[in-house]
Amino acid sequence: MTRIADHVLRQFSESGYFRMWDQFGSHLEHEDGVAGCRFAVWAPGARAVDVVGDFNEWTPGSSTLSSRGPSGVWEGWCAGASEGQTYKYRIHHADGRVVEKADPLARCAELPPRTGSVIVADSFAWQDGEWMADRARRNSAASPISTYELHVGSWKRRADGSHLSWLELADRLPDYLETHGFTHVELMPVMAHPFYGSWGYQVTSFFAPTPRHGPPKDLKHLIDRLHQRGIGVILDWVPSHFPDDEFALARFDGTHLYEHPDPRLGRHPDWHSLIFNYGRQEVRSFLISSALYWLTEFHADGLRVDAVASMLYLDYSRAEGEWVPNRFGGRENLEAVEFVQQLNREAYRACPDVLMVAEESTAWPGVTRPVSDGGLGFGLKWDMGWMHDMLDYMARDPIQRRFHHSDLTFRQLYAFTENFVLALSHDEVVHGKGSLLSRMVGETQAQFSNLRLLLASMVAQPGKKLLFMGGEFGQRAEWDHESELDWAAAERDAHRGVARWLTDLNRLYVTEPAMHELDCDAGGFEWVAPDDHLQNVISFVRRSRDGQRAVLCVLNYSSTLKPGYRVGVSRGGEWSVLLNSDAAEYGGSGGGNLGRVRAEDVPFHGSAQSVRLTLPPLVALFLLPEPQT
Repeated sequence: MTRIADHVLRQFSESGYFRMWDQFGSHLEHEDGVAGCRFAVWAPGARAVDVVGDFNEWTPGSSTLSSRGPSGVWEGWCAGASEGQTYKYRIHHADGRVVEKADPLARCAELPPRTGSVIVADSFAWQDGEWMADRARRNSAASPISTYELHVGSWKRRADGSHLSWLELADRLPDYLETHGFTHVELMPVMAHPFYGSWGYQVTSFFAPTPRHGPPKDLKHLIDRLHQRGIGVILDWVPSHFPDDEFALARFDGTHLYEHPDPRLGRHPDWHSLIFNYGRQEVRSFLISSALYWLTEFHADGLRVDAVASMLYLDYSRAEGEWVPNRFGGRENLEAVEFVQQLNREAYRACPDVLMVAEESTAWPGVTRPVSDGGLGFGLKWDMGWMHDMLDYMARDPIQRRFHHSDLTFRQLYAFTENFVLALSHDEVVHGKGSLLSRMVGETQAQFSNLRLLLASMVAQPGKKLLFMGGEFGQRAEWDHESELDWAAAERDAHRGVARWLTDLNRLYVTEPAMHELDCDAGGFEWVAPDDHLQNVISFVRRSRDGQRAVLCVLNYSSTLKPGYRVGVSRGGEWSVLLNSDAAEYGGSGGGNLGRVRAEDVPFHGSAQSVRLTLPPLVALFLLPEPQT
């Protein structure tokens, strides 16, 4: 049997060992020509550990593991164990209690409600070399990143209502994403979770994909197929908490091993779940190993780290007296901050070309600043403020919008303090909030116009993009994880118009350098008129890095037609209308500017020339100057 080397055990406990899946868990091996499996588990508080499974007829005590001393690791070899067999550890607590536990390093799990771990081999022949070689460019701050956020279990289903397999998704999803112009897909947590209604955010197996859609190799096949079609894959990852199911990590060896022992630090008041002990190096090794496992073994192009704010603040969702200040008397969780910084250092050290994305809902400074400069070290951060401001604004009657104009403009005060993602995420279409379409104000036609305007606002503003599934065709029903999207509605004219609009927005964003090259740089944005609150109109320019290309964005948030609306421009000649959200093919009235306008020598907005535009109600226009001869 191959034993874990002593120096690895020391590294695991002292400085951090971040490839735990190579050494811990179950590994198929031969000993003296006999096939079997090596097992290794961290359980320092246990009196003894044995393994029960299909290979020993689940007989207690027949396959005992040996202690590796102060490291707290137990390991051993079981003859006859083979791929596909199920097993659990029997952990003998110091008080004499014996509890059966799933393997924390299992790379495959049983289908719920069963809770065993499954032995698997890791072989897979990747075919995505071209994508991997070009990934650094595709994931860079200067590249277009338009992400489709997807919940695998409720995107599409079979005719009988059952879940699609990873292989079935591989046959359908790439075409759909390519057709709609998305560059990336973000999968809500695919890690094994017993409660389907948690959407994957109550993870019990941090190294095993959910078996609801097939074995791990089939998930790799899905990612491989997406890469071959030029689509990046970001995985939701949840190091902020874990459920207290007895079969999993909670009180794993009879002690508070993974969770912090103080409930003021170790129990989440909102989710009734447990919080990792970020100050314990073995726990950091476990979590960072999990992150690197998905990035390296599954070729994930990035991780979206969930609920970062809940990790950073000791008083998160806690009343006075329910939290413990740090050693300086402050509310910052210093151990969690150190963990996040170490996580990002190790992720970018192992995979410099991936995206580490923070869902961080506060104004914590330097989320996307390098760790070497005192930041948290993420590559991107969700702009939650923009999301809430825009959705509040779009729900208002246009007559009232003039009094809330700052909801449109405030973002530019901070837009380049971080590398932002403008997200319209799953959290905004559940729990009674309604869908994006249903949250738009007005009668049906106005709602569709407002939705097209909202989507244009996301694409026009600097920052990377993310849209939750269903938003691309304006699903009216609120998202329900127990059923698929309303694909029948997607075939109706008004919804098809939204889908065409979103597709053309994505294509403009991807193909026009001015729309993406300086997403995270103030040099790529210039206000033309931010202050026309009386007419509910804003206008600005997006510029390319070389300054040679400039797209004029004009957005009318009022419900009135504005003929002859004048906007200052930087050059004379003809200006082409690249996109008009009121065009008939998108479900609009067909009003507008007949494809182009000519600049006049009329000074306006501080420019020597200007254009006169016809602004239909609730319209977004994108214009580009034509080459001058």
